Amino acid sequence: MAEYDVVVIGAGNGGLTGALTLAKAGRKVLLLERHNVPGGCATSFVRGRFEFEVALHQLSGMGSDERPGPLRSVLGELGVLDKLEFVEMENLYRVVWPDTLDIILHAERAAIIETLQQRFPKEKEAIPGFFELVYGFSMEMIQGVFFRDPAISKEKYPLFFKYALTPTQKILDGFFEDPLLKALLGIYWSYLGVPPSRMPFGDFAIMFFAYIEFKPYHLKGGSQSLSNALLDEFLMNGGEARFNCGAQKIDISNGRVKGVTTEHGDTVLTRYVLSNASILETYLNLMDPEEAPHNALEAYRSSTIGPSAFTIYMGFDCEPGDLGIQETTNFITTTTDMDKTFSLWKTLEQQDVALFTCYDVADPEFSPKGASQAAFVSLQYAEPWYLVPPHQYYDTKYRYADGMLKLAERVFPGIRDHIEEMEVATPMTHLRYLGHPGGAIYGFDQFAKDSAYFMTSTSPVQGLYFAGAWAGSGGFQPTLTSGRSSARAILKSMAKG
Repeated sequence: MAEYDVVVIGAGNGGLTGALTLAKAGRKVLLLERHNVPGGCATSFVRGRFEFEVALHQLSGMGSDERPGPLRSVLGELGVLDKLEFVEMENLYRVVWPDTLDIILHAERAAIIETLQQRFPKEKEAIPGFFELVYGFSMEMIQGVFFRDPAISKEKYPLFFKYALTPTQKILDGFFEDPLLKALLGIYWSYLGVPPSRMPFGDFAIMFFAYIEFKPYHLKGGSQSLSNALLDEFLMNGGEARFNCGAQKIDISNGRVKGVTTEHGDTVLTRYVLSNASILETYLNLMDPEEAPHNALEAYRSSTIGPSAFTIYMGFDCEPGDLGIQETTNFITTTTDMDKTFSLWKTLEQQDVALFTCYDVADPEFSPKGASQAAFVSLQYAEPWYLVPPHQYYDTKYRYADGMLKLAERVFPGIRDHIEEMEVATPMTHLRYLGHPGGAIYGFDQFAKDSAYFMTSTSPVQGLYFAGAWAGSGGFQPTLTSGRSSARAILKSMAKG
């Protein structure tokens, strides 16, 4: 019977960085993945002559060689940075309210303030103060939380303690009157999956700060190139990976991990498991009921499954400029009521906020010559799709896609006529490929009680650790760094004997 120091379940972002961290530390690691490719959300698929990016829109936390961000440092430590090519985006995003507002924010603090002051002169005095709070809070969070200041206190970090859990909408309302300005500044909320009225300011501020200071980045080759690089480095460091081979059961004895049984019936011995699967999947389906930690499960009883996504992947027979596409990241919305938008995610009614990403603007070589591609996505919960009868699924899916395309055509007229390839993914698609409850892409709803402030990567089961959105924040940077953090916790435990 084979024996490993650690078995990693799932080759998503957290699983890959966790497995690689452990292998580089000289540990014997087995990586199990039920799919046939690494990456989870960080992957791609091919239709016709297009290779479509599944999920990455803007990579945060990279920074430059001269001013590296936290993710650049992590990828450098893992040995994959020189295997990847990154493209810095000049702008954060474009936001369009058809017939009302069309504005682009440059990825630079002073430029953003100037742009907003010109467009919203009545809010001119308040705009710099808002950014002072975002920056002041973020610097305190970095110094006090990320650098783990042992002397952290309300007196030393007053902004952090005062505003970390304050709803973002309350902060916006305190500074501004114009609903357009408030919605424009809060539009990144869909990157976290909860509206500003329920999003902790700490989550919003650090995200906004990171994108401005470390810039949004595009990854040449898409997120699949990152997943492949992490896997290759893992194998080069002696790791073993099995694809088309998920975990069936985590074997527990006296509250301690003792092994893992694969879906093919192979049992391997190990004292440590790093699960990149959801916490619910791990506890409810990968353990015997009597071995699952009931107190931990009770703690999640009040948590809710976060949103999935409805995405239209489009390959065009022309260049972006021919379609009037000038920006990589385009938020299209017809409302300033983000609570209403959030409620629509739980229905099959047409959405009123969506993200249109054209990768070829940042990277002209992303698609075949003379062609381009885009992903048009709106977050959505799985519940309404559960109620669609199987014989009505495809009609419902394409009727919904038609409504989404009508929204896109309000900003990019005629794009439908240039679609050469198209694939539509619903929450059921994400559920199928990810294996997450509800096809959730951010784990649990990221309300304050389920935010990274209160989540943990450890388990009451000795030797069991978690990585990914279910144990912290969603998105690429948080999940990539979570794997390394959990792996370090495992190494620390091993060192204690």
